[in-house]
Amino acid sequence: MKVAQIGVGGWGKNHARVLSQLGALVAVCDADELRAKETGQKYGVKHYTSLDTMLESEQIDAVFVCTPTVTHFDIASKLIQKKKSVFVEKPMTYKSEEGLKLVELAKKNGVILTCGYIERFNPAVESVKEFVKSKKYGELIMLEFHRENRMPLHIKDVGIIYDTAVHDIDTAMWLFDDMPQVVFARSGKIRHEHEDFATIMLGFKDNKVAIISSNWITPSRVRHFNAVCTDGIISGDFITQEVKIEKDLGSETPRKEKQEPLTLEIRSFLEAVESKSQPRVRAEQAVNVTKIAEAALLSSQKGVPVYIEL
Repeated sequence: MKVAQIGVGGWGKNHARVLSQLGALVAVCDADELRAKETGQKYGVKHYTSLDTMLESEQIDAVFVCTPTVTHFDIASKLIQKKKSVFVEKPMTYKSEEGLKLVELAKKNGVILTCGYIERFNPAVESVKEFVKSKKYGELIMLEFHRENRMPLHIKDVGIIYDTAVHDIDTAMWLFDDMPQVVFARSGKIRHEHEDFATIMLGFKDNKVAIISSNWITPSRVRHFNAVCTDGIISGDFITQEVKIEKDLGSETPRKEKQEPLTLEIRSFLEAVESKSQPRVRAEQAVNVTKIAEAALLSSQKGVPVYIEL
């Protein structure tokens, strides 16, 4: 498997590290010539500042796109038309219509397209998914997510809904295995150009709900979630990967080996490309996350709930 990566700053440098460890990385491309050169030298691969030059010069099976959100559509379109399988860091596109176009392009060209919703590969979330599926603690009725931290310095083109809350929007839809019917949100900005705090409520059928609270204001790093079931409450920490279950008769702390979600995510994509199988995060699901993020922004701007056409 020969893989190239476009964009090696910010979060992208972690992808390059893992791809190199897996022995798949053959080339990197970044608009910043120094950054491209340093990364290429670090991992012993070719480096480029031009996507076209890289595509002409390298034999590549798949490409990771870790560039600013607004550039995702143009870059991914070009790669798909060159018959390359593509992993796009989240969110897949800024506009859901662009995401739908990528889905159709990928089908037409017979390539794998996925998006970096990494929490699906977090062992803590995987545990909860297993519990929900087996109904071990009853029916899942409510999810609560809390993400707090100072704003990452490399994020410049989107606010907290598109950068941070999308993780929890995707996780909520994955755990409920459904799309919300209604979205209501409040967001604002204190220190940044885009919204830097938001609370989003996703209303699912049968009165099930997910509440997502995110901010770039508080100094401490919080990544926590609760899954409220009819027979117990499951608490999880995205960082420590610890899970705790509270029931009428006491609490349980199931043990699962701690693993790096990014490594699991990247390996899963490479396996999907190799076997031509469906990736865990289907491109259509990534488009739905963008639809909900759009609805959250609209709800916040208008001050009203936004009903999703199912």
